[in-house]
Amino acid sequence: MPQSKEIVRYTKKLSILFVEDDKVLRETTSEILQNFFAHVVCAENGYQGLEHFRDAYNQGMGFDLVLTDIRMPKMDGIELIKAIYHIAPKQPVVVLSAHDESDYLLPLINLGIEQFITKPINFQELLDVFYTISKRVVESEEYEHKVAQDIVMLGNECSFNKETNILTKDGEEIYLTKYELLFLQLMIQKVGKIYKNEEVAEFYEKNGAHIDMHNIRKLVSKMRKKLPEGVVESIYGVGYRFSI
Repeated sequence: MPQSKEIVRYTKKLSILFVEDDKVLRETTSEILQNFFAHVVCAENGYQGLEHFRDAYNQGMGFDLVLTDIRMPKMDGIELIKAIYHIAPKQPVVVLSAHDESDYLLPLINLGIEQFITKPINFQELLDVFYTISKRVVESEEYEHKVAQDIVMLGNECSFNKETNILTKDGEEIYLTKYELLFLQLMIQKVGKIYKNEEVAEFYEKNGAHIDMHNIRKLVSKMRKKLPEGVVESIYGVGYRFSI
């Protein structure tokens, strides 16, 4: 039986989508998941879960693991899993099922589901399943390739992980405020492109934040202290670009 440290070793950089219509179970389980996974997204029904899954997949990120209930409003777990497998045939999925849902199990087995957890949830059993699947995911060639794509080098000893939103410089993690992270996320979309001040402000508005021209300049000044010299280039009267 793996201990928590062994499990976290494999889950700490992974993302999970948790789909469960029971609010109390969803919230309590989510708190536990956040202790193990880098990124946890919850949905209250299959339809919402599919929207989250599709959005993440279209952004080139996806989820490393999906944990879903069977009986849910709007779209049940079987329909959700069918839709997920249509998008990503190799997606690891773990199913939560009540004791009286045996009629659902055969269709799920035929779909290719490999792990079932019965309710009420035995969390040690759930963690054992996470350990097995996460270890396989992390040690796969697909994951190594994905990680390589997620890393943006901003200098010899500086990198940004698009999946975890972690900036590392000289072997140390650099703290980023919400506004600094948004600026970094925008600028690495197309390294070398000049982003006009208006485009920067518009990007912030789309992400629920506001920034004016004066504060953009202040923000850039702070970012220059956190990034290698010369990465953030000012184009006088126009905007900024990353020069790597």
